[in-house]
Amino acid sequence: MSIITVQDIAHVRYAAPDLAVMRSFLEDFGMKCFEVNGRLYGKGTDGRPFFHVTEPGKAEFLAVGFLARSVEDLERLADHEDAPVEISTEPGGGKILRLIDPDGYRIEVVADQANNEPSFPLIGEAFNTPAAKPRLNREVRLKPAPSHPHRIGHTGLAVSDYRVSEKWYKDRFGLLTTNEIEAAKDVPLGAFLRCNLGDQPTDHHTLALLQLPGGRRNLHAAFEVPSVDDLLMGHDYLKSKKRKSFWSLGRHVLGSQFFDYWKDPFGNELEHWTDGDVYTADQPPTIESIDTLFKAQWGPPIPIGGIPVGLVKRMLSLFVRTKRRFSRQHEGQNT
Repeated sequence: MSIITVQDIAHVRYAAPDLAVMRSFLEDFGMKCFEVNGRLYGKGTDGRPFFHVTEPGKAEFLAVGFLARSVEDLERLADHEDAPVEISTEPGGGKILRLIDPDGYRIEVVADQANNEPSFPLIGEAFNTPAAKPRLNREVRLKPAPSHPHRIGHTGLAVSDYRVSEKWYKDRFGLLTTNEIEAAKDVPLGAFLRCNLGDQPTDHHTLALLQLPGGRRNLHAAFEVPSVDDLLMGHDYLKSKKRKSFWSLGRHVLGSQFFDYWKDPFGNELEHWTDGDVYTADQPPTIESIDTLFKAQWGPPIPIGGIPVGLVKRMLSLFVRTKRRFSRQHEGQNT
């Protein structure tokens, strides 16, 4: 049994040397931005006080936040970790517990924030298909505009030892494996993990952990938009603003989302997505190959800096095997 079960991801936190430059990008991306106490916040239409934070400083990823069910859960986890529950001074207030994971990532667990009512803007119209024509005597007319991010859906972290990180997050937050990824047969590379909400559907994944070379880094943060029209409209808007596209456009295999990835001015990857898979807690995990991770059902494969995909797969398999062998030798020396 885990200490608590988190409800969702709450936010991602970065640092950047120029908040005005970051704000310009985030507003083109579709976030509603505001500044409080020298920090830049971005929010969507889900009613939560914020889901993206930028602090002044050297460009880097700082933290990921998770949403606890209650202050009581937060206090239970705090007792286990021997860490204090603090009053949050950020928008929405509430309580916050700050932890450090095995790779040194800052983890912020929040509860009891004040939320507004969500809104659900209708972007586009009902689809006319060969089987049904619900859009009668009216046209689709979209005005150029940014996308409308509703909520943050997930993020990904590069970790040094996937099994160690998997245990840490599952033990504390009750996350469930949706797909485990293998670099080669019986060589686990990482996994897509989702929240355990029992019979309530939850996203295909809330957190991705991948054991990758190159050190600690945030892989991307992903924001749900209301429709394919909204995603494509936002794509064209970002192009018109000369923003840097990273991986566009397509439909994932794992998770099934329509996706559109961009890089902010400081190199962080942000994704618009819509129409993702959802699962209840009783859905069993699957084991997937690294090929499936790299593929799209349609659209381009993930960019890997011009390195052939086959070579990347062999490099990752060798990296994970070498890391595992080193860990076993180190454990043997310690015993």
